[in-house]
Amino acid sequence: MPTQESTDERRPARSLDVFARARVTLDGLEHLIGGVGTATLALVALIGVITVMALCLVGIGLPLVPHALRAVRAVANRERARLSRWGPDVIIDPDPVPPGVRDAIRHPATSRELRWLLTHATLGLLLGVIGMTLPFSALRDLLFPLYMGLLPPGEMAGAAMGIWQVDGLPSGLGVSLLGVGWLALALAIVPGMARLQAWPGRRMLSADPGTDLALRVAQLTATRAGALDAHATELRRIERSLHDGTQNRIVAVTVMLGAARRAVQRDPATADALLERAQDAAEQALAELRAVVRSILPPVLADRSLADALTGLAAACPVPCEVDADVPGRCAASVEATAYFVVAEALTNIAKHSQAGHATVMVRRHDDRLQVRITDDGRGGAGEDGGSGLDGMRRRTEAHDGMFELTSPPGGPTTLNVSLPCGL
Repeated sequence: MPTQESTDERRPARSLDVFARARVTLDGLEHLIGGVGTATLALVALIGVITVMALCLVGIGLPLVPHALRAVRAVANRERARLSRWGPDVIIDPDPVPPGVRDAIRHPATSRELRWLLTHATLGLLLGVIGMTLPFSALRDLLFPLYMGLLPPGEMAGAAMGIWQVDGLPSGLGVSLLGVGWLALALAIVPGMARLQAWPGRRMLSADPGTDLALRVAQLTATRAGALDAHATELRRIERSLHDGTQNRIVAVTVMLGAARRAVQRDPATADALLERAQDAAEQALAELRAVVRSILPPVLADRSLADALTGLAAACPVPCEVDADVPGRCAASVEATAYFVVAEALTNIAKHSQAGHATVMVRRHDDRLQVRITDDGRGGAGEDGGSGLDGMRRRTEAHDGMFELTSPPGGPTTLNVSLPCGL
């Protein structure tokens, strides 16, 4: 027999299940509404294809075939983009439709897109319309007692889908119960309807497995080349920093120590001044050497978390900067170092070039990827060819098989998105 404590423990769990189901239903409803948009376009494209086929029967529609198939491709690419935004996999657009009639018809993706067009323009549109109708029906019936007095007697009597006669407040409350039923039905079937609406697109608009594999091999080849270039660039930077900075300082220390040694007997005052200058040069060389070491792998990441390290960067930035970091656990050291350097370089660019009044750094971990977003309200217009270090940031990111995206329209704002595999 369950105790009072076990019953109390079940209640929060049930509430969480209800809220989770409501979120899933809202997501499903959003997917269905988006699917209605592409289904409407698919219906228009389907009518155009049927029209071109009819014109082909009388011999005047053949020149229009490539144009019709390009229209189908445009609608299919919109569905690919929609499914890529809402699904776990990115659906890659196929090659453009060839200009010739025979080549356009024989294109590998043409038959699959036409089958999808017919399915999505009918079943997809129907599912979307039904899914959109359910919440409106639930809202209409739940609020019925509030506006029932404004309805003419004939319309009020015909409420509740004709199941019972509405002639007063008690029967009007019964219509509200019907609204609860519509809401429960929406919670039960909307997520499944969204998956069913998306299923033909995921099945028919995806590329062949061989195409995905070839694209992945090409992407990894480019990533490997980028990693080697980034490694060579980093070695050149370290060598240049040591040669132009630390090495020159140490040479100067050696020269000044030799001069001080020669002057110590004949002119102690000059020797003391030379020793003081040599000490200052040695301290500067040590500081530059520490800076080079920190640029290879920041020691702050070994002692503190990535969120704490980024907070330190934001505190040192001349532009007011807010850090919103939620990264449970630790990522690979190289990934955290890359995220740290990207944020450091981005904040440096903001302070030097953007004329911004505020900046924000947001870091999140979703599944096996680390997402970093840096935004500022500056003048925008940032580009990778302006000597701002953005090209180096891209190479460093892509060397980890990551994604680098910069959006900086003239007038701002500037948004930098970096996605890195966590490496765990």
